[in-house]
Amino acid sequence: MRTAAVDCGTNSIRLLIADIDYDGRLADVVRLMRVVRLGQGVDATGMLAPEALERTFAAVDEYAGLIAENAVDRVRFVATSATRDASNRDEFIDGVRTRLGVEPEVVSGSEEAELSFAGASSVLQSEADEPILVVDLGGGSTEFVVGSHGRVTAARSMDMGCVRFTERFLPSDPPTDTEIAAAEAEVGRMIDEANEAVDLASVRGIIGVAGSITTVTAHALKLPEYSSDRIHGAMLSVAEVHDAATSLLHLSRSQRAALPYMHPGRVDVIGAGALIWRTIVRRVAEATDGRVQGALASEHDILDGIALSAAAQERVQK
Repeated sequence: MRTAAVDCGTNSIRLLIADIDYDGRLADVVRLMRVVRLGQGVDATGMLAPEALERTFAAVDEYAGLIAENAVDRVRFVATSATRDASNRDEFIDGVRTRLGVEPEVVSGSEEAELSFAGASSVLQSEADEPILVVDLGGGSTEFVVGSHGRVTAARSMDMGCVRFTERFLPSDPPTDTEIAAAEAEVGRMIDEANEAVDLASVRGIIGVAGSITTVTAHALKLPEYSSDRIHGAMLSVAEVHDAATSLLHLSRSQRAALPYMHPGRVDVIGAGALIWRTIVRRVAEATDGRVQGALASEHDILDGIALSAAAQERVQK
């Protein structure tokens, strides 16, 4: 079965067209990302900016053409944090429906968490029999999801993402020590809040997904270019995550832009993403008394989960 999945987040909109067999194995046909910064200013204004909607609709038009070309059986379009928060989200929904012919689903934080876990846990060779924490660090929110045996047991979505925290805490280039301290304090507070629903002390491993985490991994590996094959499944120690994230956080914008693996759309927000990721990894290591000694990066994430769910929906309806 061929499905198309669209993941529209705060910073980027992504397309996956994939062939999925009855055992749930997924083979990419098309995988694309466009950085559209849909969440531009949402944290301050509560509305999607006209220019952000224009950028997003241009990408949707591109994706609609690719979906038509590739004879897709089912399409699922999922929108996350920025559209949950926006007072004018109906304008976004109507625009997507007109262009793509499907109703965009503004999913809850809990469903976002389940989709992220389904996609991210595919990095494991088999279903984990001990609790695994999946962290999906987006532009506007971060999902903390614990599961084992392929099933989610606890989840919490927090309004903590690389775009939101850049706009709120890190305006300087590079960020000042005072700005970094304020951001880190708020990350710590949000981790404490997430821990009320997701018992970090119970987990035996961490899988991190989304662009901030894969970029930190690329930086740690000192890649000559962005390589999904090198990043997917890469394990970094707590110290390696800390060192790479701290390095990115303290670079200037021009220095970040010059890195060979840096996507242009992440240049402005990677510092906040790196800060959030290093803090989460350190806090989980502390909570588990060192049983968790590092974090695994996965290139498979909520986008893959959306594609798998679309295939499951199609089979149920048949």
